Amino acid sequence: MNNEIVVCFEKGGQKDMAEAFARRIGAEISEKPGPKLTILFHAKGVSLTGYGLSYQGDFENMLHRVTNGRLQHEMLVRAAKSDKPGRKAIDATAGMGEDAFLLAAQGYEVTLFEQNPVIAVLLKDALRRAKKHPVLKDIASRMNLVQDNSVEGMSKLLDPVDVIYLDPMFPARQKSSLINKKLQLIQKLEPPCSEETDLFDAAISASPSKIIVKRPLKSEFLAGRKPSYTLNGKAIRYDCYTL
Repeated sequence: MNNEIVVCFEKGGQKDMAEAFARRIGAEISEKPGPKLTILFHAKGVSLTGYGLSYQGDFENMLHRVTNGRLQHEMLVRAAKSDKPGRKAIDATAGMGEDAFLLAAQGYEVTLFEQNPVIAVLLKDALRRAKKHPVLKDIASRMNLVQDNSVEGMSKLLDPVDVIYLDPMFPARQKSSLINKKLQLIQKLEPPCSEETDLFDAAISASPSKIIVKRPLKSEFLAGRKPSYTLNGKAIRYDCYTL
């Protein structure tokens, strides 16, 4: 990865975090952005830039989805709905954490697994800022990021978990104009290495009460396994497996 990613540090950025990240991916800190992708540590946090685009994780953009009674209409929240005290969830394919945020807003304590170090550092920064936000902080406090391969991570679980959520990367869409900045940049990164079957088997082995899988509406079932039931939206669906 270090051939593709440049790490830059600007005045006001967290220098120790920048240096630790550069060591982790085997890169040096540069004074100027690279020709492809650059992780930029600056006064407002951490950003991913490149190809004329810039992206920074920001859970404030999701406020409208969790306030004024809108949360209960989210398909994922309907799939995971529970009133169990102390309910716990795992997002095994966290990405930038939007779906985990919805689960946390519903009351789950969510463990987020993200193995890509670039996505993880962006997500960590977004969570840091969310935990200082007057409205977001309670939700973000229920989100715990683990930078690890979730297949390995789920095999080490000690506590029971109620829901495991899987959102394997969708195939790249053909019309790049339809893909937002986040996806355009993140698709430039290395894809997850876990095979879908390994991911599903690891989730089953963790013995949750339910596994929820996000899929494109007309795609095959994950690892070819038929769900207990499905919630369909306009472009995506949630396959639910009760164990």
